[in-house]
Amino acid sequence: MSLDLTLNLTPKTLDVLLDNLVDHGWFEWPNAVSDSLCETLLAEVETYDEVGALQRAGVGRGELHQLNRDVRRDQIKWLNSQTAAQIQYLAQMSELQMQLNRALFLGLFEYESHFALYKKGDFYKKHLDSFRGNANRMVTTVLYLNPNWQPDWGGELVIYNEDSSQILATVAPEMGKLVVFMSEQIPHEVLPTLQPRVSVTGWFRLNNSIAGNIDPAR
Repeated sequence: MSLDLTLNLTPKTLDVLLDNLVDHGWFEWPNAVSDSLCETLLAEVETYDEVGALQRAGVGRGELHQLNRDVRRDQIKWLNSQTAAQIQYLAQMSELQMQLNRALFLGLFEYESHFALYKKGDFYKKHLDSFRGNANRMVTTVLYLNPNWQPDWGGELVIYNEDSSQILATVAPEMGKLVVFMSEQIPHEVLPTLQPRVSVTGWFRLNNSIAGNIDPAR
């Protein structure tokens, strides 16, 4: 696979992305990442699943981390830059980080991400990725790797307003689509899926010294 280290990020798309993050806290970006890269990343996840390299995802971090199948049922594997596809995707996220910092002065310092596999019946109930005052995860990204996703398969990402009183969007997990939202502002959930559903979920984080907190190990 030849390496394409750039996102499908035109000046117009960047302006719309930035405006939506500022005004609404989230942005849905179809065809952000090429099908060829998505297909290669999907093949990685399928191989990890076959050899038992995925682990059950938990909730909470550090000493508060726990497995709770009533809340979350996906399986994950952290990206580690050990394959060409991962290097390519992480380079694209580095480009996005630079653009967000340049335009919004967010001080984003690093990016962490993992594959997430939801099998039939799996879900993730409503939650926030970060809480105000902790200042660790600032911006969340979710890239979908699912070709030919059908509307009756479920597995949508539901995005809520800040007090969870209103559904803002129901997002189909279609290949190449990237959803970007403010981690401490946007409650969200993954509805039960009827087919295997794969994504790459990541977070742009602040430098711990800027945040003023000791960040627990993931």
